[in-house]
Amino acid sequence: MKLVGIVGSNADFSYNRLLLQYIKKHFKSFVDIEILEIKDIPLFNQSHDQTNSAPIQKLNRKILAADGVIIATPEHNHTIPAGLKSVLEWLSFKIQPLSNKPVMLVGASYYDQGSSRAQLHLRQILEAPGVNAIVMPGNEFLLGKVKEAFDEQNNLKEQGTTDFLQTCLEKFVKFIKVVSSINEPQKDLSAEEDLEATGKIDTTIEGVDMSAEDWVEQASEKIDAVQGDTYVKLNRGILTVNQLNALLASMPMELTFADSNNQFLFYNYTEDKEEMFAGRVPGQVGNPLANCHPPATYKNVKWVLSQLRHGNEDVVRIHVPTHGPDKYVVHSYQAMHDDTGNYMGVNEYVLDFQPIIDWYLQQTGQRLAKDETVEVDATSSASKKQEEVDSVSGASEQATSEVDSVSSASESADVDSVSSASIKS
Repeated sequence: MKLVGIVGSNADFSYNRLLLQYIKKHFKSFVDIEILEIKDIPLFNQSHDQTNSAPIQKLNRKILAADGVIIATPEHNHTIPAGLKSVLEWLSFKIQPLSNKPVMLVGASYYDQGSSRAQLHLRQILEAPGVNAIVMPGNEFLLGKVKEAFDEQNNLKEQGTTDFLQTCLEKFVKFIKVVSSINEPQKDLSAEEDLEATGKIDTTIEGVDMSAEDWVEQASEKIDAVQGDTYVKLNRGILTVNQLNALLASMPMELTFADSNNQFLFYNYTEDKEEMFAGRVPGQVGNPLANCHPPATYKNVKWVLSQLRHGNEDVVRIHVPTHGPDKYVVHSYQAMHDDTGNYMGVNEYVLDFQPIIDWYLQQTGQRLAKDETVEVDATSSASKKQEEVDSVSGASEQATSEVDSVSSASESADVDSVSSASIKS
């Protein structure tokens, strides 16, 4: 790992320079440190801009190329030396090489407390908005009574001191890796979602066309699926297939299951598509999800699936306001996992909450009251201060058209059931 060590003193002899030289020599097996001096850096003067001078640009380049920075500071009058403060002014005037750069503080002083007060001030400077360094919390290395700390070969005398210094450096290396992962651009994981279900998982039934109208019948025959009054052992019960179907059909909501391969495998068929909030037809079962949504909504479908697959969300809920003012229909997309936590797919359940709300109010004698401190858009439940298209669900504020039988999308494919996203967005 490539580090730079900045000597916080411009004196010809400095124990802080000695400390950095010891770190460079003694810990070269796991860190590569280049020591940088500040002796040639001119005093900061914004009226005489020397940002492009060779000494300042050298510091700039070295810091930018390094994985992390160690600053060794003396303590002068309870704070850092003027020379070091001047350098930091240059490094935050027109250039910001320390921005988002991991920094570790060390220091040596003649007195018992080491450079503790100087390090406190230095931390405040480095975390200022113009500098914006990321200083490792805690684990500052404070070397007190420095005149007695080194032997004639400029090695630290006390093994305990060396061990603690090594611990601090090891933690700094880990800290750099954490900061690096935070600073990395986030990959768009939704792009990896295969809505065509071209992959294969352990439960994929091969040899049957996913788009076939009679996929259920063909797949059942191929695997000799149980049916009727055949018993099925569940994790806490035994039901026949008929009982299981009746149980699922009795649920006061519409249930849909798509596996981790994005193949649509089940819905609790109780009504014809025209009577459903998210209309389904028997021939859809077995289809890849790409067949169940208008192409213009794929981006939003992939976003929801990737959030669930990668654990960013356990459930994504969307209010779809296209069913009339007497209903409050919510589509919930719930991640499903096996006993070891592996993603198994998504359970979509669609429920009109309005009867539950009405029953609750009747039972408790309460009533709903508007919160005057919150401005809510009646169409999308989004704050009026949000953009026209909500950044999370992509729900258009104009999404009020009739719902399509396949995906709760408008018959002109305006609103998709997974994301309530307007195709026009």
